[in-house]
Formats: sequence, structure tokens, C-alpha cells
Amino acid sequence: MFQEFNLDNLENSKELLEIRLQDAKAKIEELLKIENKTYKNFVQIYQEVGEDLNEFITPIFHIDSVKNSELSQKVYEECLPLISLYETELGQNDNIYRALKDIQFNEKTSLNDIQKKVLENEIKDFKLSGSHLNDDDKNKLKDLNLKLSQLSQEFSQNILNATNEYELIIEDEDAVKEIPKSDLDESKFEEDGKVKYKFTLQMPSYISYITYGTSRKYREEMYKAYCTRAPQNGKLIEEILKLKDEKVKILGFSSYSQYSLEQKMARSEEEVVSFLEELGSKAKDKSVQELDEVKELAKKDGVLDFASFDMAYYSEKLKKEKYDIDEEYYRPYFEQDSVLNGFFDFLNKIFDIEFKKVDEKAWDDKVKVYDIYEKDVLSSRIYIDLEARKDKRGGAWMNNWHTHYVDSKNKTHLPTAYIVCNFPSSSDSSKSLFRHNDVVTLFHEMGHALHHLLSKVPEAYVSGIAGVTWDTVEFPSQFLEYFAYDKDVLKLFAKHYETKEVLSDIAIERIIKAKNFQSSLATMRQVEFALFDFKLYQNAGLNENETQDLLDGIRKRFSALTPPSYNKFQNGFSHIFSGGYAAGYYSYKWAEVLSADAFYMFIDSKNILNKELALKYKNIVLERGGSKDMEDLFYELTKNKPNIDSLLKIDGIIS
Repeated sequence: MFQEFNLDNLENSKELLEIRLQDAKAKIEELLKIENKTYKNFVQIYQEVGEDLNEFITPIFHIDSVKNSELSQKVYEECLPLISLYETELGQNDNIYRALKDIQFNEKTSLNDIQKKVLENEIKDFKLSGSHLNDDDKNKLKDLNLKLSQLSQEFSQNILNATNEYELIIEDEDAVKEIPKSDLDESKFEEDGKVKYKFTLQMPSYISYITYGTSRKYREEMYKAYCTRAPQNGKLIEEILKLKDEKVKILGFSSYSQYSLEQKMARSEEEVVSFLEELGSKAKDKSVQELDEVKELAKKDGVLDFASFDMAYYSEKLKKEKYDIDEEYYRPYFEQDSVLNGFFDFLNKIFDIEFKKVDEKAWDDKVKVYDIYEKDVLSSRIYIDLEARKDKRGGAWMNNWHTHYVDSKNKTHLPTAYIVCNFPSSSDSSKSLFRHNDVVTLFHEMGHALHHLLSKVPEAYVSGIAGVTWDTVEFPSQFLEYFAYDKDVLKLFAKHYETKEVLSDIAIERIIKAKNFQSSLATMRQVEFALFDFKLYQNAGLNENETQDLLDGIRKRFSALTPPSYNKFQNGFSHIFSGGYAAGYYSYKWAEVLSADAFYMFIDSKNILNKELALKYKNIVLERGGSKDMEDLFYELTKNKPNIDSLLKIDGIIS
């Protein structure tokens, strides 16, 4: 029923991909020979060709992120030009474009709405790929797309290499005296008869020291190492910006930002900028108050020159002082298996889905594989890889592998997806104990996964997350996050891994009350990142200094705390230089407005575990994927247009 995850033949991927690509090209050539092309004999099979290729290539690219090695890098670099060239040539094939236009015109009265959506999206994609251009411009685009994909991979690899190269060895016990025991045990080692502690830029280790490290000197050292990683990426950014600007100018757009909005819910550049500036202006005053609160606490330690590397440390102290939140106290209640089992129980209660663990091959022994059932019928499969490793890219993400669709032979294909995070590792002697923030991250990524896995759309190119506009794709993930702060939900899995005691109501109330701690500062941080991204791509290619000047100017307007001059945040901003968020980072806040509005339905119903509402959300949003514009699905769900004040209220920024 499901394809096995098997990369035993990874070293031969290039040769196997070449065969697959030739086969795909041959199938498309055969389709183009059909005299009377219809949706059924052309479009449906055209989608199947694309899905078959995606199912082959996804694990090869995925493995480079989760099990990075010299071999995975070599294979990635060999396969990337092949797939980039194929996709560019396909997107520029005027014969396919004209065939799709003809079918759209000839069958406009007989096609259903989902089929019309497939054609609408594909025709737009062909225009954005340059199918209408002359051969010279098409060749220029081919070269640009290949170079951009290579630069993107190089950018990402530089960050991973820099992350893995850094180590801070501490012998001074006073410098680690506030580190939580579980983190300290993870960092402890013996050398030459001495006990020492090793901290790295891997996220669990970095967060541990920057948040609890007593030594201000070491905190700055780690902070500086983190925000100056991969300085060579500064020049890569110059090249990426230049090439992207060249690309969109060939396609007839004034800027990459304008080009990006062709596949977004937002209608104009002005709408995006004014949305972000409105958010920033409404959160700014409160963010300054939140920062002043932290600074006052730091003054008690004699810190009068408060800096960015003090922020996490004193914020944690302030949080504990205000809400009596001690992360180390909570972590034994968020043991990995307990969290997963309780999380699955919650999802079963509201969505009628059941997770059953299966013994299937994956890329690492720590990966857990589950089949998902709906009313006892197998519907999808999910791979969950939660623990940090040295050979794994930082951050958290969902990656879709197979898509739900019905093929030309009336066979239903079931979807699969991966969830990848970087939570504390487990060993033979220690459990993987999460912070509550980790729990929230897990809910977030599962929101993405369920959006893909619960699809009931029969057409592959608008099923699951396929065809969903980029600035609304975060809606289901952020929506699910809110449930991670509900008492009844937390009680399903917040159980001490040794005593099995359920986390007390008092302790849970502290988490809920602390939810909006420094929410204005967090909002301003997202506004800063999003405005930088969008304005960066509104300009013609800036050089390294101009990029820094742009970021500095935005920080003057929207940052409560200006970072030190050595901070080169942009060199590690992989979302927009090696991910899919270029001129689209605003999507997080844009989609968060939808999420907050939708969650208010549950708040207003006085029942967070409102199954009737949850199933309505599942049926309208999750099951229908990209088959209809999200703004229309949202209105169908809520009977309202999105309201920015819902987000500001739920974040406690306005009352």
C-alpha cells in the first residue's frame, strides 16, 4: 500500500534519476501527440507523471537534510542540476501550455470546480515559468534557475558546516551552575581526569546556554558565534538577489516581491507592507515596555549595558519571577513518548483519526512511523523524526512525500509526510524530555502534516498542501498550536515519565498565563524579519553593505533592542535564501490572523474540545487542501473576513 523508504542505492541516484527523467519526457511527448486532448486523457495523466517523479526525488533531497554526509551532499549536487533543468524546460513548454489553455476553453462547461482549479493554477505556473517567452529568454531562465538552485543549496550547507564546526568547552563550574540538570548531563564529559562541559550551536545546546548560562562572557561568545555563522553567505546573498532580479525582469515583473505575490492571497505589495507596518505600530509601545522590564531586572546584577546576548537569560529569570515557570520542573512531564501518545489521543478526540505505530524502515533508528486510520480505514502514513543530531539541519519542518489522489485507472493513492524537529536527544540512560515550546512546535508541524495527510481531493495538483497559496499555508499549523495551551489537552499527555503523576492545574495555569509573555517583542521580531525580506526583494539586487543598511533601517523603526554591529542575521536567514519564503516571510503573520480568527470560534463556543467545530474545520479546510482558495474556505468556515485584531487580542497586545 505504501512505498518503503529505502535509499540503500543512494550512490546511484543520479543514474536512476536520469532514467526517470527520460521516461517522464517520453510520456509527456506521447501525451502531446494526442489529437483530441481532454482533461481525462491529458491533464490527469500529466499530473501522474509529475507525482511519480516527485515520489522518487523527495527522499533523495530529504536525506541531505536529515542525514547529511559527503555522499548525500554529492548526490544532491549531482541530482539538483538534472531536476532543475527538467522543471525549467517543462515549465517553458509552450505546447503543454497551449494544450492546457485549449482544454480549459473546450471543457469549461463540463469540468468540475476542482478540475478548473487545477487548470487555473497550472496555466498561471506556465506563465510564471516563461512559457510565453522567446527561445533566448527561455535559455536565460534555464541558466538562472540552475544557478539559483545551486546557490540555495550552498547557502544551506554553509550554515550546517558552520554550526557543526563550533564548540565551547567550559571547565568553570560557576559558569554552568544554572544550567538545567538534563541539559548539563548532555553536555558533560571527562578529559584528562577533569569534568568539562561542551556546548555547540546545535539548537538544544545553544538554547540551553544562551538561556541559562551564568557567564556573560560565554553567553556573548556563543551568541556571536551563532549570529556570525557562514560569513561567506554575504556574497551568496548578493548573487541570489541579482539573479532573482534578472529572472523576474525577464518575466515582466518590476521586482521579485511583485512576482512572488502572483501566487499569494495578498493582492499587492502595498497591502503586505501596510499590513506589517500596522502590526508593528500596534505592538511597538508594548514591546518597549516589555524590554524595559527585562533591563530593570538585569540592572540588579549590575548589567547597565544590556545587550542581545542577555535577552534570553534575563527574560527567563523574569518569566520565572512573574509566573513561577521553571522549565526544568516541567520537562519530566513532557517526555517524548508520553507527549506523542497523548497528542494522538487528542487528535483522535477532535478529528476522529487514529495513529498506529508500524515497524517500517526509515533514515534513522530514532524515527517513528505511524499509519493513520479514519473510521478504521487506512488513510495515510507519517514519519516523525524529533531528536537533534549532528548530521541534521537545524529547525523544524514538514515535508510531503506522497499525495492523495485518484489516478486515471481509478486507483486511490494514499498520502505520506515527514515531520522533522530538533528536540533534546534520548539515549540508553536518558529520556528525551521536551520543553513546552517543543510541544508547541510539534503541534505546529503536525498542523502542516494533517493539512496534507487528511486531504480527500482526487486531483494531485490541488490535494493536500499542493496548490495552497504560500501566505495561507501556515494557517492550519498555527491554528493547531493554540491547543497546546489548553488545560484539557495538556492533561492528556503532561505526565511525569517516572511517577506518572499528571501535571497539576496550578502548573498548567502558569503555562497558560505565560503564553503571551513578551508577545509584543516576538511580534516586532517577526515584523522586522518580514519587512526586511519583502523590501529586500522589492529592490533591484543590493550589495552586501546595502543589504545591511536596509536591515539596520528597519531595526531603527521596529526593533526595541538593536543587536550588536557584528550580528549578521541575514547570513543565516535560510527561510528566504534556501527555503521557499523569499518575499513571503510575511506569510507567518498573515496566516496567523486566519488562525487566531478560526480559534476564536472554539473560544466563543466555551468548549476548546468542540468536536462539532473541529470536524467542520477538518471537512472544510484540511480535507479540501488547495482545491479552493483559502480565503473562500476561511469564509465558508467562519462566515467572516480575517480581522487583524483577533491576532492582537489572542496575543494579549490589545484587549
